[in-house]
Amino acid sequence: MLVIGLTGGIGAGKTVVANHFAELGVPIIDADVIARQVAAPGTPAHQAINEHFGQTDRSALRKLIFDNPAERLWLENLLHPLIFAEIKKQIAAHHAPYLIVVIPLLVETMPHSYLDRILVIDANTQDQVSRTSKRDNQTAEAIDQILSSQATREQRLHLANDIILNDGGLDALKTKVLAMHQHYLNIAKK
Repeated sequence: MLVIGLTGGIGAGKTVVANHFAELGVPIIDADVIARQVAAPGTPAHQAINEHFGQTDRSALRKLIFDNPAERLWLENLLHPLIFAEIKKQIAAHHAPYLIVVIPLLVETMPHSYLDRILVIDANTQDQVSRTSKRDNQTAEAIDQILSSQATREQRLHLANDIILNDGGLDALKTKVLAMHQHYLNIAKK
């Protein structure tokens, strides 16, 4: 089975693209969903987070780790092995020609030896800021801070085996996803 890692910067359109693939019957594994599951209340990871940071909500924790790289590293060292173990478990449970693992911070958390190909959803920075502002009701300054903490567009494109440029409307994006779906089915047959 072909395992595709899907990534892109904030506001690039990862979720929309993943949803289009899901509509085509492609299994989707989402690292962000798994991250929330492994750190949910009552889990050992949640307990370790509370012991380290104290009782704090997700938004306060997000700000704390954005402002402090050492604390972000501590959290990543706790969560990433748990997330990757669950991703591998879910991959093993599927029997499709191919599946997609959505990993927003794929470039930042390399290597991923279980991935056969990397699909980057690309968009220009202006579109990313506009989409994120509308979706999350954040200021341009807050979005710029997020963008600066992520891998650069060039870093993502350098690692890409495949690229979907999200520079048009939803219909154009859906057409690009359908073409990539056919491409992956052809590769999986080989």
